[in-house]
Amino acid sequence: MYANLLAALSNGAIAGIVIGAVALVIIILLIVYICIKNSLVRTVNRTEESWSTIDVYLKKRYDLIPNLVNIVKGYAAHEQDTLTKVIEARNTAALAATPEEKIAAEKALSSELKTLMNFTVERYPDLKANANFLDLSAQLKNVESDLASARKYYNANVREYNNAIMVFPSSIVAGRMKLSKKPYFELDSEAERVAPKVEF
Repeated sequence: MYANLLAALSNGAIAGIVIGAVALVIIILLIVYICIKNSLVRTVNRTEESWSTIDVYLKKRYDLIPNLVNIVKGYAAHEQDTLTKVIEARNTAALAATPEEKIAAEKALSSELKTLMNFTVERYPDLKANANFLDLSAQLKNVESDLASARKYYNANVREYNNAIMVFPSSIVAGRMKLSKKPYFELDSEAERVAPKVEF
């Protein structure tokens, strides 16, 4: 009788240990899952915050462009095609909704703006003496510099985000959160990597 009781107790103890071990593993996995999810949420938020910083500088840039075009228009009225392309590129970029659309539109705008600045300054030397043009050009140069810094910060956050969603085991949690890779905000060619050149 005692032998049966001891056997039952040892079987119950083994079952209790197994159940306890399984419960412990489940708790550990749950804690790891929560930690990874929280880390991914922080990374997503940091990336979105860095994109909103870029948006602020892009808005400043969009606000400067029409004024700059209007000043250039007074000196180079017959260059309507160039001015129209800049305004169209600006409007397309301003209306872009997603980061992917905005990045593509910004590449086109940067190219058109570079053409405008280089073209008008070379062809219309009187423009160099216009105080409003000089002021707007200086503001645009500052915004471009701020935008370059914001783009660098954004790209660093995108790299961290993309790494986080692709590396095991966080890739499993990222898949459950339906997170996908984000694009870098890069310029296309070496020519576009140079800020608009304004010579005085």
